[in-house]
This record gives sequence, structure tokens and C-alpha cells, in this order.
Amino acid sequence: METATPPVVVRLPRRRANGALEGEVLAALQRAEGPLTPREVQAQLSGELTYSTVVTILSRLLSKEVLTRTPRGRAYAYAPVTDEAGLAARRMCRILDGVPDREVVLSRFAAELPPADAALLRALLSDGLAGIPAQR
Repeated sequence: METATPPVVVRLPRRRANGALEGEVLAALQRAEGPLTPREVQAQLSGELTYSTVVTILSRLLSKEVLTRTPRGRAYAYAPVTDEAGLAARRMCRILDGVPDREVVLSRFAAELPPADAALLRALLSDGLAGIPAQR
């Protein structure tokens, strides 16, 4: 009687979640001392991504106005427009810009904050947002 050969299981690498590659590239740029070329970004990521993939991701981040670029030799060097907190604030503002009733969104956001964050937000608002004067 012949024995059947066991099936071969081929495991494909897991695809990263949407935005994961952009997050990795952005994190590499934020860790850097200054602007990086695509080749330098690729090296920061241990050569895990191809050069063309890095260029594509940098182009997407540039079109989202998350990065700036300046010429460096025959390439461009890229840098984040702000730090991680600034980028989060920009995303929040863009979301608010896309809704018709900002008051409802802001009130629900504040209502869903954990107590410690709500207290921090109240303190920031009463202090004029940590030195930023309230608009009149």
C-alpha cells in the first residue's frame, strides 16, 4: 500500500496593515538628525523595502503634506513637517474640517475622553491652550 505524501504548507509573508509602511518610513525620518534621501531611508529600515517602494511611500507622504523635500544632489531629501504630536494634531484638524457640525464632533470627543485626559483638556483650555491665546 502506498503512503500519501503530506501536503506542503507554504507560508506567505503577512502583508502589513494599511499605513504601516508609511508609519515605518515616517518614524525613520523622525528619528533622523535631518532630511534623508530615499536611499538613506531604505538603509534606516535595514534594507527591508525596495528602493522604489521607499520612493513611492515618500511621494505619498509628500502628497499628504506630512513631509517636505529639498533637492540634494541628484535626489531629494525628505523631512517631516512636524513631530509626532504635531502630526496627530494635523490629522485631528483635517477630520474636523471634513464634518459639517464641528460642535457635535468636539463635544462627543470630549465626552468620550478618559477622566484624566478630560481634566488635562479642561486645564489646557482654562490656561489658554498652554500659552496659545484664545481667538476672539
